[in-house]
Amino acid sequence: MDSQILEKVEVIQGDITELDVDAIVNAANTSLLGGGGVDGAIHRAAGPELLAECRTLGGCPTGEARITKGYNLRAGHVIHTVGPVYSRAKDKSDLLASCYRDSFTLAVENNIKSIAFPAISCGVYGYPIEEACGIAVDTSCRFLKENSGFEKVVFVLFSPEDSRVYTDYINNI
Repeated sequence: MDSQILEKVEVIQGDITELDVDAIVNAANTSLLGGGGVDGAIHRAAGPELLAECRTLGGCPTGEARITKGYNLRAGHVIHTVGPVYSRAKDKSDLLASCYRDSFTLAVENNIKSIAFPAISCGVYGYPIEEACGIAVDTSCRFLKENSGFEKVVFVLFSPEDSRVYTDYINNI
């Protein structure tokens, strides 16, 4: 992988709601009306205006994304994407990759240059972190290769173990 691309990728362990980037990505459910995990944390930090705007969007299908303002967040925007529920019986990798591609499409359309992603589908949706990491990093690096004006992609992981998975993956590209 081109080192100029990897210089634009960062892995941190922390709270996505506190990042100073143009947009943070919310691992949302199809209703977009809040939930647990990162979804609930983003809604709490952004304030009630986020929920009010989400109510106007009419939900979001799995694999797609929608954009709102960031309200009380440092990030100016929240990109809500709905990841797939993991299943050993059916390959959901295309749907997960679509979450990243759709998020990047909205970023470009809204002149966003820096974005932070959580580990989409890795919480209650059960996607194995190692598989999800490869999809997230590979899709993001392809996007960065095609969009040289994009400044930064941050992967924000909740646990040290998940952070290590991403760091190790990137270091071995």
